Amino acid sequence: MQPKTEAMAENELFIDRTFDAPAALVFRLWSDAELLKRWFGPKDFTCPSYTLDFRVGGAYRGMIRSADYPDGWFGGTFKQIVPNSKIVMSFAWEAGSGQTDLTDITITLDEADGVTSQRFHQAPFASVAERDSHLSGWSECLDKQVSYLRDNPA
Repeated sequence: MQPKTEAMAENELFIDRTFDAPAALVFRLWSDAELLKRWFGPKDFTCPSYTLDFRVGGAYRGMIRSADYPDGWFGGTFKQIVPNSKIVMSFAWEAGSGQTDLTDITITLDEADGVTSQRFHQAPFASVAERDSHLSGWSECLDKQVSYLRDNPA
């Protein structure tokens, strides 16, 4: 399902994806640094560095790379973790990125008959332009997540 920006408030982002995979496997995509490095980043970006301390209060830090842009470092902390169901974490680009947003990301997973629906929510954004920039990047990133699971089933 493609996101619909007209249904969103100006300061929030929603993106839904569906996976032909159990919730436990989709959850691992967010909780395992080695798996994150395989799919994280928009189209034409790689993620050569990603570390995480996957627990409430734990931190994560990653970097995305493209031939056309400088390395983009980001990170945050985990605020809530419900295994195979929900992750809430802060997100911010590091200094020098040109982005000023500090947001929260909530990922919720709902499985029925081996198919998992993932809802991605990020807010608040300082402007519609920042939100729309993230819409494009996260949409491509989550498309790569879908492709990764399709090509690498459990």
